[in-house]
Order: sequence, then C-alpha cells, then structure tokens
Amino acid sequence: MATFKLTDPHGGKLVDRTGHKPDASAPKSAITLTEWQQCDFEMIGCGAMSPLEGFMGEADYHGVCDNMTLKSGCVWPIPITLAVDDATAAKVGVGDRVALNDDQGRLLGYLTIKEKYRQDKRKQASKAFGTEDAAHPGVKNVMNSGDTCLAGPIDVVTLRHNPMFTAHRLTPKQTRVEFERRGWKTIVAFQTRNPIHRAHEYLTKCAQEIVDGLLIHPLMGATKDGDIAPEVRMKCYETLIGKYYHPEHTMLAVMPAAMRYAGPKECVLHAILRQNYGCSHFIVGRDHAGVGSYYGTYAAQETMDSLPPGSLKIAPLKFENTSWSKLAGGMVSEKTFPMIEGDRVSLSGTKVREMLLGGQRPPAEFTRPEIADILIEAMKQP
Repeated sequence: MATFKLTDPHGGKLVDRTGHKPDASAPKSAITLTEWQQCDFEMIGCGAMSPLEGFMGEADYHGVCDNMTLKSGCVWPIPITLAVDDATAAKVGVGDRVALNDDQGRLLGYLTIKEKYRQDKRKQASKAFGTEDAAHPGVKNVMNSGDTCLAGPIDVVTLRHNPMFTAHRLTPKQTRVEFERRGWKTIVAFQTRNPIHRAHEYLTKCAQEIVDGLLIHPLMGATKDGDIAPEVRMKCYETLIGKYYHPEHTMLAVMPAAMRYAGPKECVLHAILRQNYGCSHFIVGRDHAGVGSYYGTYAAQETMDSLPPGSLKIAPLKFENTSWSKLAGGMVSEKTFPMIEGDRVSLSGTKVREMLLGGQRPPAEFTRPEIADILIEAMKQP
C-alpha cells in the first residue's frame, strides 16, 4: 500500500512556533504590533510562512528585495519584517526578549532579538510593489511603518490574533490532517478576498476536474479600506459552497494573512503559503493580488513562469479572463470563444456596486442571485 504523501512544505519542513517555550528571563519590554504585523505573527507562528521562524534578519531582507531569495537559497518574494519606531527601537537591544501584544493589549507571544537594522523603505517599495507611489496601499503601509527592523525567532502564546471564523481557521498542520482524512492527495487552492462571482466559480470548477479537492481559501487578514467586510464575505462563501459545489470535493478554510496588493510578487507568496498548507496546485487568474492599474493583466502568471525550475513544489494553474457569452450560452475565455462585440456579460466593479446599492441584482450570468441578495442586504447597513 502506497504511503500517503502531500506536497512538501517550502524549505522541506513545516515550522511550528506554538507551545510557548519557558524562559527564566522576564521580557525586556512589550511591543504593540500593528494589524499587518499581527497577521504576519500568526502566519509565521502556525507554519504558513515556513521556512520562516520569525521576523527576517538583514541578510534575508536584502536578499528578498534584490534576488527574491532568502540567504538559504529558498525563493521568497516579499520581506516579512517587524518595523518599529525609533523610540521603541531605543529601548531594546540584541539578545533581549520582548513581549509582543495585539492592539487590545493581549499577549500574543515573544520575540528574541537577534538583529536590529534600518529598513530601506524606498528600496522595499520598489522591489516588492514595483512602485514607490504612496497611493498604493502596500507602499503606504511600508512608508508609514517604523525605520528600524527587529529580527529573530518568535514563540507563540496566543496564536489567533483575531477570533473570527474559528471553525474554518485551520493551521497548515490541520489542513494537511483534513486532506489526509478526506483521501485527497492533489488539492488546488483558490485565493480570494472578494465574494466569488460566476467567472471565479467557473475556473475553480475547471480546476476541480484535475485534482482530488478544491480548497477555497479566502484571505481574512488586514485589507484596505473599502474592501467588503469579512463577515459578509464569509456568508457569501458558505452560501455559494453549500448550494453550488460538491461537498466531497470542496473545502472552505480561511487564511489570516495581511493583503499587500503586491501583484506578481504577492502571487508567489500566496503560492508558497498554499504549498505550506498542503496544496499541490494554485489558481492564478487575471491581475492576481493587484490593485488599480499598477500591474499587467497577466504579470502574475509571467512571474510564476520565471521562477527557477523546482523552486516551488506547488504548480500554478493559469486561467484567462472569463465571462458569460450570450452566443455560447456559458462561461468562456479568450482561448475558448472569439470576442464578439456585445456578446459578453461583463460589468465593472463600479457598475456592480451601483446596482447593489440600488437594491438591484446584477445579471445571474455575472453573479448568483443568492450572493447578490447577501451583498444588497449588507449595503443597507449603516
């Protein structure tokens, strides 16, 4: 009988920083993490950011910016740092053990400081986001962060910085156990931070045809102002999956990562994270993790293709832009059906929002009516 084998974690070993390690020394001081840093803390602590065991040191920081690799040689696209202001940095030194709190003063865990170094914000913005424009939400976050990075391993006391969706808030270890319980050896992950419309439903079901199971894995960490509230999104996912997906081949879990809107670089990060969760395949569609017009339509796919062979153990499934064709009577892409003027049911985000605010359902070819009704009701709330 063949041994059950899921995709190896990035770097070969699944990190686990939970189970606080006793230490006789009292923490030097306490640091309050930003919302973004709280998300990174949870992602590192549960192993989703394997092989990271803590916040990046200077060599890893510049290696990621310059070459998209950690000093170990592992591909890594975006710096994961703990940047603090000068006043906080002045209170601690290398070798100190500091407490890490959330914005409510709750203890999340500890950091043992191995390095202190200056953050090169302009370089990081240019390399990670491809722009230094402060209007970019990711760039804005970096530019508003502290100037000094504290690096070192973390130890977790409280893993979940946010208690929402605990039933679906599975760690990589837990998703791997569940995949094995279901008998899934090949799993495709779908990244989203929005409700799933008909085009997304189509490509996830296309992907399901070639794997054992689909993990719908919405990002539920920090997002930008104006994004749909997580409670509303979760209701949309549960409703859609319950009615329109096969329960034996579909699974819903949330990912507590922060959204960086880094386009191609974030696509690589999202693939690495899903590899750590045990997935073998990852859907990459149009303008993955993009915002505004900063990135090309298929730049994320091109970046995934440019990675050195074997650098990731997860395979991208690349999809063209899809929409409903009136003439074909179904979902099509530029590869499967010719573009004919007036044929496609395609709406801008602005138009969809206007319709929902007016209590009007978008066409059923664009979104399921049940999802439209949830969004219409949510927009009535003050």
